Amino acid sequence: MADLANCPNCDKLFVKALRSVCDQCAREVEEKYQTVYTFIRKRENRKATMDEVVEATEVSRELITQFVKEGRLHLAQFPNLTYPCEKCDREIREGRICEKCRGEIQSGLHAGERQQAFEGRKKERETARYKTYSTMDERVREGRNRRR
Repeated sequence: MADLANCPNCDKLFVKALRSVCDQCAREVEEKYQTVYTFIRKRENRKATMDEVVEATEVSRELITQFVKEGRLHLAQFPNLTYPCEKCDREIREGRICEKCRGEIQSGLHAGERQQAFEGRKKERETARYKTYSTMDERVREGRNRRR
């Protein structure tokens, strides 16, 4: 079901169904995409950097990055086009974060897993320390209870 919403770009009221912006803003974004795509498809512009594309097309870096992340621009065709890592702003060509940040996140996850394993072993040792053991075999105890 469609909802009424305000466009995040122009604040107009619109029916939010398939898009997150109003029709007018969607048309403007599409025009900007066509401008960028037309520019970088030219043979002499295929090796342009992000800054050169921004300067030549007057389309914001963020919007061009959005086109890349949406899969509308394929970086394999444009060897010098990069976009910033979402964590540290280092220039990357694929994914959302760079290798360094990915490594930091993975090492943090591994450290957390090791900490959980340590806590689990510690808890097992503490509970094992307070276990009580019966010296009498269950069968012997049952036999005594029957005799009474």
